[in-house]
Amino acid sequence: MRIAISTGGGDAPGLNAVIRAAVLSALGRGWDVLGIKRGYAGLLGEDEVVPLTRESVRGIAHMGGTILRTTSRGDPFHYPAVGPDGAYCEVDRSDELIERAGNLGVDAMIIIGGDGSLRIAQRLFERGLKVVGVPKTIDNDVSGTITTFGFDTAVNTALEAIDKLHTTAESHDRVIVMEVMGRDAGFIALHSGVAGSADVILIPEIPYDIEKVCDKIHSRDRAGRYFSIVVVAEGARSVGGSVSVIGESLPGGDLRLGGVADKLAREIQTRTGKECRSLILGHLQRGGMPTGYDRLLATRFGGAAVRAIAAGCFGQMVALQSPHIVCIPIVEALAQPKRVDPSHDVVMTARATGVSFGD
Repeated sequence: MRIAISTGGGDAPGLNAVIRAAVLSALGRGWDVLGIKRGYAGLLGEDEVVPLTRESVRGIAHMGGTILRTTSRGDPFHYPAVGPDGAYCEVDRSDELIERAGNLGVDAMIIIGGDGSLRIAQRLFERGLKVVGVPKTIDNDVSGTITTFGFDTAVNTALEAIDKLHTTAESHDRVIVMEVMGRDAGFIALHSGVAGSADVILIPEIPYDIEKVCDKIHSRDRAGRYFSIVVVAEGARSVGGSVSVIGESLPGGDLRLGGVADKLAREIQTRTGKECRSLILGHLQRGGMPTGYDRLLATRFGGAAVRAIAAGCFGQMVALQSPHIVCIPIVEALAQPKRVDPSHDVVMTARATGVSFGD
């Protein structure tokens, strides 16, 4: 048996732990393992396909990033290219990818990624490639799994920032607005905000009214609490408003969200007369060592992916359905996007303890 491993989309703390566990589990069965560099670029001749050995994965479980590197612009069905006129275009290179995998003797692939990468995995499976998916997203927005690796690390990174912002905000009687990742799902903002005792939490699933946000800040002033911490997901929007966009990353790429914290800080300062500052955590949330929880979950996912291949469970994604790791069809995971339920107990507890969601 020869398997290949690919990491695609945004990086997440714990990727290397998945790779290590999958490689060691496969080698323990006497299999060969190949690593595809930079998403699918290695299979398309634009990067390398390298053998993965025990030496290759020695000492990487605690490291952030991915030793295979990654890309958010590597969809083989819409691969970026330059047309005859020199303009950007997209071409379908999926046939080429499948042929190259066959030429390399790849019997099955482990594809580690978020919903975009899993959609590609499903299409490749429908084309005859034997695949097993591993969910990866710091946003925790893949359905079918209680959580994904990288999420706990991102929450802890945000939480550390909130803890530090409290002291400086209180010292200066300021309002500080902190922006975290979360294009469509507000899990990072919600979990870090509740754990960090934020006063206002704004998420994509609950459109906010700026007047309600300011009401919360005024109420704290009246209670003698002259500072406030606002945690906002990058995809949050006001009632009837739109998300804040700072442009495209590269031609053909998704719109790059960002700037909602600065916009909010300016509005709050204008309406309340209080000094406001903003902070965007950005890619700090993707970097650094994974927490112990994420390392363990990632390791469990890597081992489970190899067991799924051994059992012939192709077109499946490994998932945490506590206390077990199970396999579910990739199509099932993609059928419904995972979002914060406004009636979830975390939201209700936050409201009961005085947190405003701007509604």
